[in-house]
Amino acid sequence: MIFQSGGKAIRLDASLPQATDGPVPAVIALHGAGGGVAGMERYAALLAAQGFAVYLLRYFDRTGTEVADKSIIVRNFPVWMKTLWDAISFVETQPQVDGKRIALLGFSLGAYLSLANSAIDHRVKVVVEFFGGMPKEMNFFMRRLCPVLILHGEADQTVPVEEAYQLQKLLEKKGVPYEIKIYPGVGHGFEDQSIWQDAGQRSLQFLQKYLIAPESEKLT
Repeated sequence: MIFQSGGKAIRLDASLPQATDGPVPAVIALHGAGGGVAGMERYAALLAAQGFAVYLLRYFDRTGTEVADKSIIVRNFPVWMKTLWDAISFVETQPQVDGKRIALLGFSLGAYLSLANSAIDHRVKVVVEFFGGMPKEMNFFMRRLCPVLILHGEADQTVPVEEAYQLQKLLEKKGVPYEIKIYPGVGHGFEDQSIWQDAGQRSLQFLQKYLIAPESEKLT
């Protein structure tokens, strides 16, 4: 799928449920600084099989980026934020999507973008973040927060685990529901397949709880 953002064509790889009884919740997934979506497809397939419409957002298309280092991230972060905002606007108009049930799922840089967007965009109901964090700059712009699943490796050398704990403190301070799983001895990117499987199941259950479960269950 293609949509427009800032006059640029942005790709969205869609994984959709086979059969539905009506509009379904949507998950927009964001890759990390490496720019690749390889490996993300398995999460998309897992969630689509459980009734979610999943869209892998190639937000680097907006800036012509292939791989992002720190300087590229600093320069382009606001533009990618706008691209994500436009992606949500596009996804919520899709006939199979329930626009009131949209989640973001981000990896590393994509997690930072997801969390930053969720702090200003009321359309985002849930965030699942893998080894990322909340940009400190959002302290000045934060309007709201939504439930967050925090997944991080205790031995992460790229994004220190302290980022996960800072996010946990922020959510607790604001009284926002969250779940957190810190994997002992695990680094950035979760190389072990069993960690990915565990994180995948936690992601699915968290999304089901907040996008599919009855209201009474969300309060537990």
